[in-house]
Order: sequence, then C-alpha cells, then structure tokens
Amino acid sequence: TPHKNASLVSSGNMLSRALFSSGRVLAHAHTALKGSRMLPAISSVHRISPRLYATTSAPAARKNLDDEYEHTTELKPTNQKTAIPCFKIMDQTGTVKPASLDPNLSKDEVTKMYKTMVQLNTMDVIMYDIQRQGRVSFYMTSFGEEATHIGSAAALLPEDMVWGQYREAGVLLYRGFTLDEVMSQCTANQYDTGKGRQMPVHYGSKRLHFQTISSPLSTQIPQAVGSAYTQKLAGSPNISVVYFGEGAASEGDFHAAMNFAATLEAPMIFFCRNNKWAISTPSVEQYRGDGIAGRGPAYGMDTFRVDGNDIWAVYQVTKEARRIAKENNRPVLIEAMTYRVSHHSTSDDSTRYRTIDEVNFWRDNHNPITRLRNYMIKKGWWKEEMDQPLIQESRLAVREALARAEKALKPDIAHIFTDVFDTVPQHLQEQKAELEAHLKLYPEEYPMDHHAKSLSGH
Repeated sequence: TPHKNASLVSSGNMLSRALFSSGRVLAHAHTALKGSRMLPAISSVHRISPRLYATTSAPAARKNLDDEYEHTTELKPTNQKTAIPCFKIMDQTGTVKPASLDPNLSKDEVTKMYKTMVQLNTMDVIMYDIQRQGRVSFYMTSFGEEATHIGSAAALLPEDMVWGQYREAGVLLYRGFTLDEVMSQCTANQYDTGKGRQMPVHYGSKRLHFQTISSPLSTQIPQAVGSAYTQKLAGSPNISVVYFGEGAASEGDFHAAMNFAATLEAPMIFFCRNNKWAISTPSVEQYRGDGIAGRGPAYGMDTFRVDGNDIWAVYQVTKEARRIAKENNRPVLIEAMTYRVSHHSTSDDSTRYRTIDEVNFWRDNHNPITRLRNYMIKKGWWKEEMDQPLIQESRLAVREALARAEKALKPDIAHIFTDVFDTVPQHLQEQKAELEAHLKLYPEEYPMDHHAKSLSGH
C-alpha cells in the first residue's frame, strides 16, 4: 500500500507506468488520432532565423493512411536535406532584431531574471569549491546554460508541472526555491525535504510543482507524458514540461515517450538542452540527421530549435510552445542550442577530452548572462558598476545559507524506513530492529547526536 502522505508521487507518475505496460492496447486505440496542420517547409541549412514558427511533419496516421500518401514510381531513398532553423533575436551586444520580437517585460521582471542568473552562477562557483573540500559529496554546475533555465521558467505558469533532469536548478530558483532549501538538500540535513535519501542536486518541491530529480538518465521523460495526459483528462489549465540533455535523447525512454505523447496528444513540452557534450561524448558522435529537433516532425510533433544562450529567444519559443500545447492538446519539442562551459559534474575532468580554447570561446563570445546585462544597459536599467555589489551580495547569501545548513542536524535515521508503505511491513520492522541493536552495540562508531533523533533514543 503506497504511503498516503508520500509527497511528489503524482497520479501522472502512476499513470505513466500503466501507459507503458499497456502499449499495444493504447496503440490500437489511437490509430485514428487527428494529426497536426502543415506549416511552411524549411529551406536553408543551419540558418539563424528571426521567424517564430513551429516545424511540423505531414498529417498523422488516419484509418487508411495509404490513401493519404503521394505515390511515385521513382525508386530512390528519401533523405532530409534541410535543417530546422535556429530561432535567435538578441545578439551578444544585447540588441534585439527585429525589435517587434522584444518581449518588453517590465524592468522588475527582467531584473529578477538577471539576478537569478547571477545567483545561480555564484552558487555554482561556491558549491563546486566546497565539493572539492569534501563538504558535499557531489555537485553539478550550470555554467553557460543559465538562459535555458530562466528564459523557459519565465514563460511557464508557476503551476505547470516540471520534470527536471539534473541541470535545471535555475528553474527552481526562479520559482522561489530558497538558498536554504538548496543547501539543506545538498548537505542532507534535517530540513531536506528528501530527508537525506538523495544525492546532492537532486531537488524536488511539491510547493513549486517540481518533481524530484532521479539519477537514472531519462526516466523522467515517460513519467512526464503520464503527468501531461492526466492533466488533459482532468481538464487542468496547466501543462507538463520535461527537461533533458541531448545525450538523454539517445535513451529508449525518450523515443517511447515521444510516441506516446504524440499519439495520446498530451499537452506538454519536451525541452532538450543540447549543450554539445554528453559527459565526454560530443554531439557529433551521438546522432546523425538534424540533431534532436529533426526527430520532432518524425513523431508528428510541432518543433522549435532555438539559440539557448539568447534568453529572449528561449522565452518567446517556450511561451509559444506552451500556447500550442495547451490550446491544441498536443506535445511540442524544443531543442535549445547551448554549450556546457562547466565540467559535466564534480566527477568529471573535461580537459581530458576538449580544449580550454573551445571552452573560453563559448564563455567569452556566447555568454548568456553578459548578453542580458548588455540588454539591460541599453534599456538604462543597469550599469556595469552594479555587478560587483550584486555578486558580493549573492556570495554572502550563499555562504550564510551554507553555514546554516552545515550546522543543522542530520535527518532522523528512522526515515530510512518511512514514506514507502503506509503500514511498515514485517521485513522492514525486522531490519529496523536489527539496525537499532547494531547502533546500541557500537555507540562509539556512530555519532547519533549528529541526527535530529535516533533509533536508540538519543
């Protein structure tokens, strides 16, 4: 019996399991689903386009699909010869062209976006350093990808359900996840909502509609489909958004999820962060064809490719994708082209497989934070001399939150056995008793006073 108070276990999560265990039935039941409307064909390869439209495939399957084909007697294979264009509207100087595509958000909103990007960047610097000091076991930074987080988060509704991979901390910060919550999770203290059971950076927040991150790659993608389908059946005004890297798109879960989402017409966004590296594997070795975006039309899905370092392009594309998903009850794929400036994680040394010159080129010439700052300076909303006080303020806030987290007690060890079953079964009761006896036998080996409460009653 699932625990009746288990947080973050949604009906969509459970439905996704049912969906994927009954694939044949669902596939036969939806062979007559209505397809997507054709939009203009793409004519140029690797073109930066200011036009904002989704690329779709031909109409989806009908009862007699053979009648819809254009027949030919020419015996030759067909290959896609053009690439989906990359939507970009703001250059590195902060200039938006055409000006009509400037979202013209308020000064307060843009300032919040900029400060959140700086906060994320500052937090990453400090947390990476303290991992090297052994104060946390693991960490992942988001250097170079900040615009994909904040631009997309700003375009969503706060109640839209987010399924992250592991590099979306900025989405949570933008929604209101506090530094204390970040530090409590990374240090696994008694205030960690995950109760110390997860690796660092595996955040989750029921309050902010952000599903807890899982370590296994791409498991969140089919779960998000179940979540979106549940929202559709319930008549919810919200959608689901699932984030993943281009490396995760090589997993079978990605393809199964794309097909289910398309055939079930689930209102959701597949948001791929193509940062050019799946740990040490470059994107050129991960796939053939037109990247990840090229797969969208094959599944009958509206698709966008966007400059992931252009925060306004990301914002506009995500906003439009959300409109399509909600108004038409169908999924949309976004491929955000960006670059992972950082190492994959604290377990990785990227200097072994790429050059410092390559990293510096992207950091210096395609920096999303610099791009937004230049935009604000042009608007008269920011000055360069305001940066240093902001960074110092951000550093102080992170360090203070970290100090509070490190001083806090660790979670109650009894939580090892809680939140899975409503009534603890016999075999877990026996294990709990064994653990309690072990702790009493070797009290000098286990500093139980470091925990909020212990099985031994200390």
